[in-house]
Amino acid sequence: MRTLLHPAYLPNILTFGVIAQKKIVWEVQDNFQKQTFRNRTYICTDRGKLMLNIPIKHVGKNQGRQYYKDVKIDNSDHWQRQHWRTLQTAYRTSPFFEYYEDDIAPLYQQQYESLLEYNLSAIALICDCLQIEMPTVRTTSYNVDLTELQEARFLVNAKKEIQTDFPFYNQVFGERHGFLKNMSVLDLLFNEGTGALTYLKAINLDLLDA
Repeated sequence: MRTLLHPAYLPNILTFGVIAQKKIVWEVQDNFQKQTFRNRTYICTDRGKLMLNIPIKHVGKNQGRQYYKDVKIDNSDHWQRQHWRTLQTAYRTSPFFEYYEDDIAPLYQQQYESLLEYNLSAIALICDCLQIEMPTVRTTSYNVDLTELQEARFLVNAKKEIQTDFPFYNQVFGERHGFLKNMSVLDLLFNEGTGALTYLKAINLDLLDA
């Protein structure tokens, strides 16, 4: 059975555990909702947990809801430069940042208009770093009742913390802030390198069957 999942911005470790372990169908026919991982992610910095947020262009109230696939990125405030500098500052002393730096940098050099396509491009790039196949199947309509797909769209909700176990791994500022779980998959990649995929495949995904 395939698993239905939202393309998120630099997905967190749990979401990427699903990508690593399941056959994915991308949900691309849904309405865009605020305060979700569609345009935000969390990383570890010297000050602790930090949110990176992609600014989007908001439509007027008269136009109603936007489809996720129609949401445009607001590139007027140079967010890519800011995010990349923040990632460099946070992870330049991590064991594998230099190893993956040239692979990740293009995400912050090429400008995108579509939030959905940017997120899918970022996920494809990370899949390449992990040496796993990028899922390519997308929904053609929005379905409420699922019979042939496993539901995992709830993982995009940034306001509800998922209760599951995350094995410890060393983080750059771990001695200062303790272990910060379920950060962006980049945190795992920069700290664990080639061991990241083993970690992702070991994550317990029983919550998907609850």
